[in-house]
Amino acid sequence: MTIPNPDPQHPHGPQGGWGPTPPVSPSPAEAATRRRQRIKYGATALVALLIGVGIGSSGGTGSTDGGTTDAKAEPQPTVTVTETAQAEAEPAPTVTETVTAKPKKTEPAGPATSFSGEGEYLVGEDIKPGTYKTAGPEGQFGCYWERAKDASGEFGSIIANNNLKGPGRVTLNSGEYFKTNRCQEWKRVS
Repeated sequence: MTIPNPDPQHPHGPQGGWGPTPPVSPSPAEAATRRRQRIKYGATALVALLIGVGIGSSGGTGSTDGGTTDAKAEPQPTVTVTETAQAEAEPAPTVTETVTAKPKKTEPAGPATSFSGEGEYLVGEDIKPGTYKTAGPEGQFGCYWERAKDASGEFGSIIANNNLKGPGRVTLNSGEYFKTNRCQEWKRVS
């Protein structure tokens, strides 16, 4: 297989074979543009150098080697450091204030106006006389209450009794005994 030669004037290339091509010189217009760019960058660098030198020479007012200072130098501010002595504080005296608590006023112990649905009570001493109500039985067996003239437990001492399946009321008089079983709490209504 034969590879065609792209340059018919140099059948074997510039050196007798395939190799790099020689550089092409720039056109006169491109050379002028490059020359202007170099002058522009050089001028910018020169201006920056001159500005830097000017700033550097005007910034210092004294010499750095410990020599004399310029006679036209501006006065420098004086720095004054003031230290405040800390005095040791004396401990403050301890103040103790005694406060006597006053007990809250409580109602004098006496007959209750609400009581458990289980027990025996003396009206006027354990519970106040009046009309009481209950929400009914505590469980499934019903709420039993009994008013009696004494605490003997005899059948003849019973004034009134009832076995409630729901809510109920009873009026109790001073001196009577009230017995209650399996009832919810009793509360005075009047």
